[in-house]
Amino acid sequence: MYRSSLYSRVDRSRAVWRGSLWLAAAFIVAGCAVGPDFHTPAAPRVEGYTAEPLPAQTTAADVPGGQAQAFVQGRDIPGQWWTIFHSKALNDLIGQALQTNPDLDAAKGALKEAWENVYAQKGAYYPGVEATFTPTRQKTASILTSPLASGSNIYSLHTAQVSVGYTVDAFGGNRRQVESLKAQADLQCFQLEAAYLTLTSNVVAGAIGEASLRGQIAATRRIIEIQTQSLGLLRKQYELGQVAEADVVAQAAALAQTQAALPPFEKQLAQQRDLLARLAGRFPSEAPAEKFELSTLDLPLELPVSLPSRLVAQRPDVRSAEEQLHSASAQIGVAIANRLPNVTLSADVGSVAAAISQLFTPGTGFWALAGNLTQPVFQGGTLVHRQRAAEAAYDQSLALYRGTVLTAFQNVADTLQAVKCDADALKAAVAAEQAAARTLAIARTQLELGDVSYLALLNAEQTYQQAVTNRVQALANRYADTAALFQALGGGWWNRVDAHEQASD
Repeated sequence: MYRSSLYSRVDRSRAVWRGSLWLAAAFIVAGCAVGPDFHTPAAPRVEGYTAEPLPAQTTAADVPGGQAQAFVQGRDIPGQWWTIFHSKALNDLIGQALQTNPDLDAAKGALKEAWENVYAQKGAYYPGVEATFTPTRQKTASILTSPLASGSNIYSLHTAQVSVGYTVDAFGGNRRQVESLKAQADLQCFQLEAAYLTLTSNVVAGAIGEASLRGQIAATRRIIEIQTQSLGLLRKQYELGQVAEADVVAQAAALAQTQAALPPFEKQLAQQRDLLARLAGRFPSEAPAEKFELSTLDLPLELPVSLPSRLVAQRPDVRSAEEQLHSASAQIGVAIANRLPNVTLSADVGSVAAAISQLFTPGTGFWALAGNLTQPVFQGGTLVHRQRAAEAAYDQSLALYRGTVLTAFQNVADTLQAVKCDADALKAAVAAEQAAARTLAIARTQLELGDVSYLALLNAEQTYQQAVTNRVQALANRYADTAALFQALGGGWWNRVDAHEQASD
């Protein structure tokens, strides 16, 4: 019974030992990734973007582009959202910009670089193999024994060998590094989407800005025409002795003042054209042929309002901040792994001979196998503080992510309020313009009949000029803030085929 019990204990010990060896081998081969596993932060639990519920639709004004716009909750955004303005010129210009804009090309280059860094780091998953050939000519001191069988003190040696080295990723340090670099590549992917969205939005905003300036120039020229006609009327009345010369001079001064307002508008228009050329990747002398008027742009009548829970997945800046947080999380694992044992395996095999022709002949071969286990013992606190720095970087990235989310919601709320108020402002501007036009018409008629003073006419002209300019600006603001809403909601990049191709590189 004693022997049986002894053998049983020995067998159990052997079984435990064998199991431990298998576990150790599996641990070394498979390893475990130390550090926190990243989880995407939960979407904010809010029901809407604004403190007060949005109306079903905006107000309407009786002018082209003054239609009511409806807010459609949960409506998706097309990948090429700018096409909803139904402007071929705008579509063509954006197409050119997407092909030749250098900022977009730079973002594509950064994305490619990030993925190449991922592939480079993945190389550490495999053993490194090096082949070397070392020819030498040397002399051994006469008091030493020659290493050659011939006993010659002057000889040549030719050494050819293959070396194999492998660092076992026992604690997942390399896997965490690859994870971090993948997150950086995804970050660059969303940076590319942000550049794409910024470029297309800037082109749309530039086109609307040009259309607004053309409208203001047209309005100013119309005012100049009206004031010129009034000046002609006053001159006739002056010749007839019905008005004083001072009235004619005052009208001439008002006309000159309005004419002086035209060059600044024309300068802004020229600069706006230069901006569009730059966005299209052209020089100012190569200004695009496309020209824009507010009358050639259709106002989108149904505006998407994405669910708040979806916004964090749609905004490229939020997704970039999320990937930065992911990268920082993986770096904590890298820092922890650097504090744990490191296992390195190596092997050398080769041949050494006095003549090249004798390489790899019997008796010239050699080989060596080695393993190395390194455990950091004392580094002056360097590794501890690097881990703490990685943890602090994660906390920083988390705070930046939260700030980016808050800014995203603010952008959407601001734009929704702007769209609503723009409609009200346009309605008021149209009413003011119509009232000013009637007042001016009455003043001109009464002046012709001699029933009104010149000052009343001048005041009516100035009021009408301001009212027309305000109406043009209010209409342009409506188009611009509509485009800004699509930008604030993410621009629909998830509905573009090329976006999925970039993310899967």
